[in-house]
Amino acid sequence: MTPTDNFISHLIELRDRLLRIVLGFIVVFIGFFPFANKIYALLAAPLLSKLPAGGQMIATAVTTPFFVPMKVAMMAAFIASLPHTMYQIWAFIAPGLYSHEKKFMIPMIIASSLLFLAGMAFAYFAVFPVVFGFIVGTAPKGVAVMTDIGNYLDFVLTLFFAFGLAFQVPIAVFMTVRFGWLTVAQLKEARGYVVVAAFIIGAIFTPPDIISQFMLAMPIWMLFELGLIVASLTKQAPSHTIQPPTS
Repeated sequence: MTPTDNFISHLIELRDRLLRIVLGFIVVFIGFFPFANKIYALLAAPLLSKLPAGGQMIATAVTTPFFVPMKVAMMAAFIASLPHTMYQIWAFIAPGLYSHEKKFMIPMIIASSLLFLAGMAFAYFAVFPVVFGFIVGTAPKGVAVMTDIGNYLDFVLTLFFAFGLAFQVPIAVFMTVRFGWLTVAQLKEARGYVVVAAFIIGAIFTPPDIISQFMLAMPIWMLFELGLIVASLTKQAPSHTIQPPTS
C-alpha cells in the first residue's frame, strides 16, 4: 500500500468514526428530547429552591421555551453518549499505539471522563446552592429575582464546563510527569503559582462572592496536590531528546 493509499484509508476511517459519533449522539438526543422539559426542571431546581415563595423563571424571547429545553436535551445527550464517543476515538487512535501506550491511555481516558462528570456533580450539588443563595440574598429590597431561562442555562453550562475542566488537574499533573515534561520537584516548586492561578480562575468563572470563588479555587489546589501524590507513586518517563542528524 502506497503512502497516498494509506493516508486515504485513514481519512475514510476518520470519516466513519465521526459519522458513528454523530449518529450515536442523534439517537440518544431523540430519546432525551421528549423529556427535555423535565430535564430542564431538574437543572433549574437549585435556583428555584432559593427563590422566594411564588418566584419563577421567565422566557423573554418567543422561541426560548422551545430552544432552551432542546439545548438541555443536547447537553444530556452529549454526556450520555460520551462513552460511545470515547470508544470511537479510542478505536481510531489505538492501532497506532504501542501495547504499553494502550495500557496507559485507557485508564487515563476513563479517569478523565469520570473526573469531568465529578466536576459537574460538584458544581450542581455543592456550588449551585451557594451561588444562587448568594444571588437571591443580595437582591435589593423590592426587586423580584426572575431569571431568563436562556441566561440561566448559559450560566450553569459555563460553571459545568469550568468545574469539569478544573477536575482534570490531576490528569494534567500526572501526564506532565509521566511524559517527562516536568518533575514532581519542579511542580512542587511551582505550587504558589498554581494557587494564585486557581484563585484567578475562581474569580473569573464564579459570581463576585468569596465563597463561590473558594469553592472553585480550593478543588483546583487540592486536585493539584492529588496529582502530585499519584505522580510521585509512578515511575517518571525518561525525557526524550532529539538527536541532530549526522552529516
